[in-house]
Amino acid sequence: MRSVVGVAEMDVPIKGESVAELRDYLAEERTFLAWIRTSIALMGFGFVVAHFGIFANEPHMTNHGSAIQPHELSLWFGTALIAIGVTVSLFSARRYMRLVGELNRGQFVKRSLSKQGLIVALSLALLGIAISIYMLLILAPPPNVLHA
Repeated sequence: MRSVVGVAEMDVPIKGESVAELRDYLAEERTFLAWIRTSIALMGFGFVVAHFGIFANEPHMTNHGSAIQPHELSLWFGTALIAIGVTVSLFSARRYMRLVGELNRGQFVKRSLSKQGLIVALSLALLGIAISIYMLLILAPPPNVLHA
């Protein structure tokens, strides 16, 4: 199939570089929006944990002489999740602005390990470990209840 003068065929890009650049910008924007969705989910879950006190309705809390109230722990864990969500949002905005700036200047963007993703994963893992330890040590039923 022959093309008319001044009109390019559909399969052939007009400028190879501009298509690749556009693809890079759109990829960065998709990544940025994924980080924003993650931060919103973290903040929303943190609000649910803090507001509704998921540890407050545990029946075994009266058997332990803990000085920390369950609602207070829910508030701390929820606040930690909200803080992680806010941090993710701020770091993702900074990363997006830096990478788009590099694309605008035509600099080669070297891809490396996502430090932001690693920090979020480690923070959530540490928070999950803390919640697990709390649930095992504080919320676990006493041994005499298990054999009754």
